[in-house]
Amino acid sequence: MARITNETAYKALMERIEELLPQVDERTPPNDKNLVELDLLSELAAEYEEEHYPIHAPSLPDVIRLRMKEMGINQAKLSELLGVSPSRVSDYLTGRSEPTLRIGREISRKLGIDARIVLGV
Repeated sequence: MARITNETAYKALMERIEELLPQVDERTPPNDKNLVELDLLSELAAEYEEEHYPIHAPSLPDVIRLRMKEMGINQAKLSELLGVSPSRVSDYLTGRSEPTLRIGREISRKLGIDARIVLGV
């Protein structure tokens, strides 16, 4: 099957997908021509998006900032929570320094951030 090679073709493909979506649901038989077409077009769109619009994993500083916002805490409160100085928290948030393994463990446990994100895996 052909690949999508430009933005114009991608936009046309997405318009067709939008037209097909209301015509299928979970009760649509697997051999329905609209469902088959939708599946094929969706695969083409996914391939194009992976190449042209990749989604990168968030950085640790981004995740920490998000979690701070969700928890309603500031840098001073985070420094208390982790047992480090406010300047050290600032270093983590700006990317000037990475947390030690011990602090990484605290970040994971106390902020509920997956250890793989903390370790950069």
